[in-house]
Amino acid sequence: MNYTNQKLKTLQIASTVLALSIFTGLSYAQIEVDPDLPSYNKTGNVSGNLNSIGSDTLNNLMTFWAEAFRKHHADINIQIEGKGSSTAPPALIAGTAQLGPMSRKMKKEELERFEDKYGFEPTRIGMELDSLAVYVNKDNPIDSLSLQQVDAVFSKTRKGGHDEDIATWGQLGLAGMLSGKPISLYGRNSASGTYGYFKKKALFKGDYKDRVKEQPGSASVVLGVTEDLAGIGYSGIGYKTLGVKAIGLSKKTGETTYKPSYENVLKGNYPLGRMLYVYVAKKPGQPFDAMTKEFLKLVLSKKGQEIVVKDGSQPRL
Repeated sequence: MNYTNQKLKTLQIASTVLALSIFTGLSYAQIEVDPDLPSYNKTGNVSGNLNSIGSDTLNNLMTFWAEAFRKHHADINIQIEGKGSSTAPPALIAGTAQLGPMSRKMKKEELERFEDKYGFEPTRIGMELDSLAVYVNKDNPIDSLSLQQVDAVFSKTRKGGHDEDIATWGQLGLAGMLSGKPISLYGRNSASGTYGYFKKKALFKGDYKDRVKEQPGSASVVLGVTEDLAGIGYSGIGYKTLGVKAIGLSKKTGETTYKPSYENVLKGNYPLGRMLYVYVAKKPGQPFDAMTKEFLKLVLSKKGQEIVVKDGSQPRL
């Protein structure tokens, strides 16, 4: 299989199907992948170690693809490590991973360090559309916030322009038992691409409050909010569970709020929509190494996208 720019474009189109399953929560039987996607037929046996180091947000999906890949290539040993997007560039530079999943684009300095080592920039592949969701406990009655309010809740600098710090649920209009309760803040650590994306887009490049409880992974953020009625946190929509509610967001106070659905992300209405990536150390004009090529072939195939859609039907979504 020749991985030209057209194939990479095909992958991004296929990722739209992936996103549809995640954002709508439809069952596997209700969603069909693009019938024009090729079936997966391995071109030969590959063996060795295939390592993926990077984004926690993409961790689940990379694991499911790896499990499917092993069924076709029993002599492959695949290791998936998802401790944060910032761990991907050093792993690719050091050669300890062939795949570098990231929930953001590489920063200029990361690209420069990579190019200093290899003499070319890495290949970036768009893997899926995602919405970075703001979660509250399922029993919290609040349904929506503006980004200015989110900024005043999470940031001590309030660069979004809200006129006062927001520290209690009563300041967001809630009455009853929650009105006087301090808002418990849950977020990711600084190694996470999600941490950086939220800081840039939701905090208007401001600074987090010191009392944000930094978590090692997205699942930990969601678990914290699940167990804390006064909690609020953020992570990819793929980590949504029955214990939390993904609230609607508006770009500005007083404007229409939008839920983190596939349609709203695709139309640009949801303010925290993003693309998730995998970076590969491939020289332009040169082929992928055999293992990486075969793995991406499965991801691009009908089988690979059916795995994604099936994953989208799980209750946690």
